[in-house]
Amino acid sequence: MAGRKLSTIACVLLSPWPLVHVQRQHPGVPVAVLNEARRVVQACPLAQALGVQPGLREVAALSRCPDLHAEVVPAPESRAVWAELLEQLYARYSDRVEGRTPGVAFLALSAPAARDLAAAMHAPVGLATSRELAQLAALRAKPGEVREVGQGTAEQAFLKLAPLAHLGALSLPPAAVERLHFLGLRDLGGLMGWSAAQRESFLGVDVGKRVNRFLKGERTTAVEKYPPGQVLDASLAFDAPLTEPAQGDAALRDLVSALITDLRGRLAATLTVQAETLGGTLSATRQLKWPLDEAALVRVAGLALGDTGALPLGVDRLRVQLGGLAQPSRMVGLWAGLAELEVTKTVLSRFPEALVRVEWLDPYAYATDAQYAWVDWVTGQVRPGRMTPRPLAVPSKAARHERAVQRVLAFFEGHDA
Repeated sequence: MAGRKLSTIACVLLSPWPLVHVQRQHPGVPVAVLNEARRVVQACPLAQALGVQPGLREVAALSRCPDLHAEVVPAPESRAVWAELLEQLYARYSDRVEGRTPGVAFLALSAPAARDLAAAMHAPVGLATSRELAQLAALRAKPGEVREVGQGTAEQAFLKLAPLAHLGALSLPPAAVERLHFLGLRDLGGLMGWSAAQRESFLGVDVGKRVNRFLKGERTTAVEKYPPGQVLDASLAFDAPLTEPAQGDAALRDLVSALITDLRGRLAATLTVQAETLGGTLSATRQLKWPLDEAALVRVAGLALGDTGALPLGVDRLRVQLGGLAQPSRMVGLWAGLAELEVTKTVLSRFPEALVRVEWLDPYAYATDAQYAWVDWVTGQVRPGRMTPRPLAVPSKAARHERAVQRVLAFFEGHDA
């Protein structure tokens, strides 16, 4: 009886993601990603060859590479574009797509489809029977190339030659990799020569156990189904380019109205506006807060359109996207609908005095015993207990008179003394 053929998992590497995103928008040009302080965080190999290094100020980077395209990629925009890319992978290649870490996507694919994907995205793709092996293979593949890992002896030979710098795919921290380099190890084969106890002692118990389980053959062989509809999209093309803010507001109202209908009560975390102009596509992303209504979304979309600076160039096509969709939930009470639950009857049948209700008398009263009272769940009669506020003792009229007389007598006795 022939064994069941294992499904293959493809890993697409587009990391570091913000830099790859900028490179995809400006192909063939040296690019760099800046932080809020206008310093270089990431630079492409072409820019690095021309002297652009991380940590340089934007002015210094431009002085070394005048053709450098440097821009700040906000985190909301990066997440929104990554979510849009996952939607494209789901629509074109597979219904099983995972991309929890921006820049690393896993798909359930066959070998021909993986080759088409690598050529279409010009990205390194690894193909194996597990996610860990697929990511290790993608780290050793070239852009537009598929690196496939076989089984049995081929897999063991592949693992022995895996560089230590790629072991982040096995959750190995950079500090541990640096310590292994200091010992003279260069690949996973050297670490495979150690015993399990040595790996746990040197790498730590948590990291060592993960590595030991991997070397014993424990793999992640499944990719979860992708939930579609994580990005809502609406676009509008114009016969004449838009150049006035009033025209942009009118177009945004039409687009937002369609998106509100598609939301169907869900929440959205980000709103992205993309404007196609003669100079290219300009985009900006804004974060959203609950509650979402049409007027607020139109106002936020207008601010995002202003951030793009596309209106002076003329907008030929306008697109609005909502990302980070989620279904809201509300907790109306800790014991909502308790009277309808069968467990209530069961508890009361076994423990008649277990449940009590609170009856509010005057929430604004200064005395606690005048604010509320605990009553029986069934009869509704006041039932004192440990949680019942102590009532204030009000003395009678005769007691108050006697107390006043005693105070007067005490005063005169002290005066005579």
